[in-house]
Amino acid sequence: MQDYIFNSRKQARRRRRRLLVRLVLLIALAAIAALLFSNFSNLSLFSPTPEEQKEERDLLPLPPVEKTKPVTDAGAPTSPSEAEPTPSTAEPTLAEAPTPATETQRPPVADELATSEQEQPAVAEQTDEEQPAAKVENTLNWTEHLIEQGDTLAAIFKNLNLAPALLHEIVNSSKMASKLAHIRPGQKLKLALDEDGALRQIILQRDRISSLNIQRSDSGYQAEELSREVERREAVAQGHIATSLFVDGQKAGLSDAQVMELANIFGWDIDFALELREGDQFYVIYEEIYLDGEKLRNGPILAAEFVNQGKTYRAIRYTDSNGETAYYDPDGHAKRRAFIRTPVKFARISSGFTRKRWHPVLKKWRSHKGVDYAAPKGTPVKATGNGRVVFRGKKGGYGNVIFLRHGGKYTTVYGHLSRFAKGLKNGSKVKQGQVIGYVGSTGLATGPHLHYEFRINGVHRNPLTVKLPKTMRLPKKEMARFLEQTRPAIAQLDELRAKSMVASAAH
Repeated sequence: MQDYIFNSRKQARRRRRRLLVRLVLLIALAAIAALLFSNFSNLSLFSPTPEEQKEERDLLPLPPVEKTKPVTDAGAPTSPSEAEPTPSTAEPTLAEAPTPATETQRPPVADELATSEQEQPAVAEQTDEEQPAAKVENTLNWTEHLIEQGDTLAAIFKNLNLAPALLHEIVNSSKMASKLAHIRPGQKLKLALDEDGALRQIILQRDRISSLNIQRSDSGYQAEELSREVERREAVAQGHIATSLFVDGQKAGLSDAQVMELANIFGWDIDFALELREGDQFYVIYEEIYLDGEKLRNGPILAAEFVNQGKTYRAIRYTDSNGETAYYDPDGHAKRRAFIRTPVKFARISSGFTRKRWHPVLKKWRSHKGVDYAAPKGTPVKATGNGRVVFRGKKGGYGNVIFLRHGGKYTTVYGHLSRFAKGLKNGSKVKQGQVIGYVGSTGLATGPHLHYEFRINGVHRNPLTVKLPKTMRLPKKEMARFLEQTRPAIAQLDELRAKSMVASAAH
């Protein structure tokens, strides 16, 4: 039994050795076959014949043929039709293809390609230079904002994601650009942003005539004012006082601004709160402003006449040789004087200047060294002359009061104010007609009114009758020019009044 097991194991080992030998022989045969195949591929048996090579060359793309221009006897090029072949003759036929033997005579294809590449960018550069402005213009994004009450530039910039520092930079870039800060309701603000959201241009359209243009440049922001050309026509208005200067002036065709201007012109001669009478007459020559044939508004008063209680006052607008414009009487005296009569427009005199008056609050007799102008609370109070604030604050029965000194001789007082003008303080300089406060009833007052005093060298004078300083007359060298330029306006006033008198007589 043991002999049988031993012989079986011996036979199994022999079979494994035979299998291993056969596997090695198969691997060797495969390696020999691969080597033989690679060697056979290099033999001429697998190489193409010359005829096959020619067929392959015929199927390849034809190389470009160099084009030459024939030359005439004189050495000049031939006509364009001869120099440039037609498309049908521009390419060689199959028979013209070069053979391998003449392949070294092929034209310089690389040179032609280099020439073509040098010529192409020149065309592209010219195109880019021709249209840079149009490209920039097309990339601007315009936005328009109608200014309303309460709007601020800071809020508008914030809505457009523009930094506050940018607004500060623009407004402070020049004196002209600083005018951007003075926006008004009804104006239009146009802003242009580029593709990156940067501000390139601002246009503040004040009205149909004027605008402020601010544009960004390499050196910063440049500002300029633009104005459209308008047509100016003369017009006339006349009327008489039946109710008030304001109402009757409007009936005659004057705008609110012109009525105020008329009162300012004659405000040094006439106290419209005290001296105006029913039947007083006025004649006005003024400008009308037209744009594209359409009337925009009334312009400034050119000449005017006011007849108050039978006394005639005239004023003519004149620009002197220095470019200063003002109103003068026919003799060349300026209508504007050192002081205006009244600090409040169209107010009613509730109490005059007197040495003895029953005080409604103190309930006793005392002097009243000023004039009281009754007016609604909040009515603007204006300085009657150029001066300096020497006191602003509360003072006894005056309540809120302002003392102005005009040189070393004159002082004016404004009492019972409800509040003071913004920014006004002790030492502030003020100009004639500047708003310094608002009517109120502070101090010893029974109702809203302005208490106004006029002092000369510390002595109280009646503001309604005090003799005001005289105005200077135009110098002699200016008078000839003044008389020549104002003569037509004076003649026109004469004619206007004469026609009015004839019309009144006819009725």
